[in-house]
Amino acid sequence: MSVKELIDVLGNQAKTASMSLRNVSTEQKNRALLAIAQNIGDSRNDILKANQLDVKNAQEKNLSDALIDRLLLNEERIDSIIQSLNQIALLEDPVGEITDLKYRPSGIQVGKMRVPLGVLGIIYESRPNVTIDASALCLKSSNAVILRGGSESINSNQALYKCIQDGLKSSDLDVNCVQLVNTIDRDAVTTLVSNENVDAIIPRGGKGLVSAISESSRVPVIKHLDGICHTYIDDEADIKKAVDIAFNGKTRRYGVCNATETLLVHKNAPKSILENLVKRYTDEGVELRGCKKALNLFSGMNSANDDDWSTEYLAPILSIKIVENIDQAIAHIEKYGSGHTESIVTENISTGRYFLNLVDSSSVMINASTGFADGGEYGLGAEIGISTDKFHVRGPVGLEGLTSQKYIVIGNGHIRG
Repeated sequence: MSVKELIDVLGNQAKTASMSLRNVSTEQKNRALLAIAQNIGDSRNDILKANQLDVKNAQEKNLSDALIDRLLLNEERIDSIIQSLNQIALLEDPVGEITDLKYRPSGIQVGKMRVPLGVLGIIYESRPNVTIDASALCLKSSNAVILRGGSESINSNQALYKCIQDGLKSSDLDVNCVQLVNTIDRDAVTTLVSNENVDAIIPRGGKGLVSAISESSRVPVIKHLDGICHTYIDDEADIKKAVDIAFNGKTRRYGVCNATETLLVHKNAPKSILENLVKRYTDEGVELRGCKKALNLFSGMNSANDDDWSTEYLAPILSIKIVENIDQAIAHIEKYGSGHTESIVTENISTGRYFLNLVDSSSVMINASTGFADGGEYGLGAEIGISTDKFHVRGPVGLEGLTSQKYIVIGNGHIRG
């Protein structure tokens, strides 16, 4: 069977499955999610063995530390996957929700009903947890999904997919609700993004992957290209909060899209803030790249160039810029940011609100680490990605982001004159 024939089969099966999902009860969907969670727990050793093989292959291919970190599964991350499934099962089901039902002068009632998007194609790199998160969110929102993971995680994905299939079977759901493209042939991606049965594509991966899919896709794409996140320390920032937030935003994990990549510091911010941060970053092994003003204050930094301000490092590297005021900080974010996540550290409520109003990103924070930009932390149970688009969903994409609305009209023999 050719790649095109394979994708056509998967697309047709997904379309049929998506129709069956429209009338599946919340209870049945939750039962499947809990069964999948149980299967993962029971298959923990097999999953970890498969993942160890993927990690070994990745190391032999000299993949970056950031990619290997995303690829790695361990006991803690398996527990997190199981917890995520249990959380999604507890979330309110958005499908079928009717809102804004109002009588019109004609006597009819007009409202909106929340409905699934249909068939989603998820294309992702490295992170095997996406196999579960994407499947769970799509299932709970009554969408069928076709998963195409990266070649580097094929063994992990297959092990997790078996748990999904067994969970769907035991819950009497169509096993084609979730399908894994079981080939590493790159043509599968270009074929999937042009399949007539796919309603939307969600890419999870590096800028190169997302750009290529966005350019070649013939169906709508829900995406983000970069995670160039900023933390701005205001001149009225609390010293301890500023140090803790900026340090955590960068060093909690390097290979994630919500890591702080540029630190902006008001020229009149307490000097001890940057002094403490430079020491902590240096002790942690973070390479610092500063503007001229920052270099004048700390000689141990490397010089930042224009490319640094627009780079998502995904590594222990941080660019630092001293700014004149909040407006210069906002202007810097507007020019170099990717629209992902920005945070301000300040004790001035008006300044914080000013930052919230003017910064145009999918998540904007006051006195919190950029690391909180995550579906689980936002109460979504999990996320299928973080969209930096403005249509049709923005920020972490959870259950509601995987649905649309249709108008419904209720009458009682009404005819229009």
